[in-house]
Order: sequence, then structure tokens, then C-alpha cells
Amino acid sequence: MYHVCIQEDPMNSPTLKQIPATLIPGDGIGPEVVEATVKVLDALGSPFSWDIQQAGVAGVASAGDPLPAATLTSIRKNKLALKGPLTTPIGEGFRSSNVRLREEFQLYANVRPAVTIVPGRFEDIDIVLVRENIGGFYVAHEYYIPVGDDPRAVAVSTGINTREACKKIARFAFEYAVKNGRKKITVVHKANILKALTGIFLEAAREIAREYEGKVQMNDMIVDACAMQLVLNPWQFDMLLCTNLFGDILSDQMAGLVGGLGMAPGANIGDDCAIFEAVHGSAPDIAGKGIANPISLLLAAGQMLDHVGHQDLALRLRTAITDTLNKDHVATGDLKGKASTREFTEAIIRRLQAA
Repeated sequence: MYHVCIQEDPMNSPTLKQIPATLIPGDGIGPEVVEATVKVLDALGSPFSWDIQQAGVAGVASAGDPLPAATLTSIRKNKLALKGPLTTPIGEGFRSSNVRLREEFQLYANVRPAVTIVPGRFEDIDIVLVRENIGGFYVAHEYYIPVGDDPRAVAVSTGINTREACKKIARFAFEYAVKNGRKKITVVHKANILKALTGIFLEAAREIAREYEGKVQMNDMIVDACAMQLVLNPWQFDMLLCTNLFGDILSDQMAGLVGGLGMAPGANIGDDCAIFEAVHGSAPDIAGKGIANPISLLLAAGQMLDHVGHQDLALRLRTAITDTLNKDHVATGDLKGKASTREFTEAIIRRLQAA
């Protein structure tokens, strides 16, 4: 955990000590939502000093690598980053830069909150999903077995979960619950079928849960049942603890409960490094049109402010977003509004300046 220190400027007014952080604009709409987020943070009195680096398709264009050495060096030095969406080719091409970043910096915990901001089909949703971030099927040890003239006749993928890693993510989830006033964790698994791969995850969670008896409740649910219950009665859930693949799928489903991926932030946390991101894709079809919704990255910036110990600024940011949407009725097209990215950003800044 980082902590923000206050120092006095020559005019005797308190200023925030600058915290070095890596800023990755990303691909597609990434540069647009990153620019909007930086402007809002500046209006908030951002404590971050940015080192701008590239990754994804932009990394290939600038350095011939989707994850350039300079980007890795910057993150390794700063131990803190804010990242726009990165393009990952489907079925071929380079491996996901997002997955590589998680592995490179051992960002074992993915924290994905889903909170209702704009009332819609589902109201009063407040669920936090904690996802194991570097194991499971996302290890992606994949290969083909040739048969006859077909070199790709059989595809094989191997998932890996270790007891140590499962206990570590479970402890993270229970500690998060205690620190944030959460009362119940639902462990999501498929131990009826994937008895070893997800069974060890459930066993480890049960072991850790015993240390928190009287503080945090725990139950467990098979993943397909959980997916159904998220639609039928999402209010029964407080926190979800998931393996890598299940967490990826269910966190997107949770985002659908609160308006879509444009409303969903993500934090990737390791022992000594953290990367915060918009969880939606790079949306190349609308890139450059000025209509992208920056809320996902703005909320991720709020998580980043929480992480560095500045919950006051995070609260102001979230309040400004909520008031802009619900009191000023300014929203981008995906939220049935008419504002451009710039107009929405300016509306949030006005809210911050008026506070």
C-alpha cells in the first residue's frame, strides 16, 4: 500500500506529494479515455506524476513489441500504473499483453467491483468480485496434436492451480472483506467436474475461511448456478471469489447488471506492484469518433487513489461521476445520453470545481 504525504508549498497551502506512475494510453479508444481521465484527475488535484509508455498494438507500432522493454522498466520502477484498453488478436498473432503484465509482475489479485450508478434494469447492485489472476486455464499451456495431414487435429490446454496460490488469493479476499466492511464471500467453482483444478481452490478457501469465522461468512456455489443466480437474485451476493477463467466471465456478467463494461473498473494487485485498468476492449470501431465512455477508466483511477491511501479524492471522484449522470443528466451514447467524451469529461470537471 502506498501512502500520500502532504508537504507545504511556499504559499503555505497544502499540496500533494507527487507519486510516480506509469500511464499506458493503449489502443483504439484507449488514448481518448486516458486523456479524459487524466484531465479529470488534474481537476481533482491528482497526486500522480505520469511516465507515458506504450503497449499492445501501439507497442508494436512504436517498438516492435506489444510489451516493450521500456514499458516494463517503467512499471518495475514505479510499481504503479494506469492502463487503457489493449487490443489482443483473436485466434492468432501476439499473446495478450494484459496476461503478460499480470504474469510479469505477479499481479495475483484482480478486483472487479460492480456498483449501480445509474438506475436501470437492476438497482442497488453492490458486488465485488475477486479473481485469481495468474493461474487456472489462463496459464495457457496449449498445444496441438497432429493427426494424419492435419497439424492441428487436436487442441490441448492445461490449467494449473497451486494450493499456495489458492490460499493467497483467498486470504486477499477475506482481508479485503474485513477492511471494507463486507460480510459474505461466495466461492465459485466447478469442483463437481473439475475436481482437481477447482477442487483445490475450494479446499484452500475453506481452510482460510476458518481463520475469519465470526468476521466474514463463506459459502460456495457451482459456477453455472452462480451465473443463473446473478440474473435471478444478484442482491444475495456481497463478494465473489473466483478462479481465473470463471472470474473473467462472471465479472463481465456483473458489469451487465450495472450498465455494461463501460461502468466496470479493474485493479490488478501484486505484493509490490499494482496496475489499474478499464476492463472493456479497445473498441476500434468507434476510435477517434469522440463518443467513448470514460467511466470505466475513471472508476479504475478511483481504485488507484484508494490504493495510494487517498480515499478522500476517490470519494470526490465517484461522487462527481454519480452527480454528473443523475443530477446533471449528462451521459455518453452507450448510457442513452448525447454527450461526447469531451462534453462528459467537462461536465465532471465542473462538478469537481463546484464542490
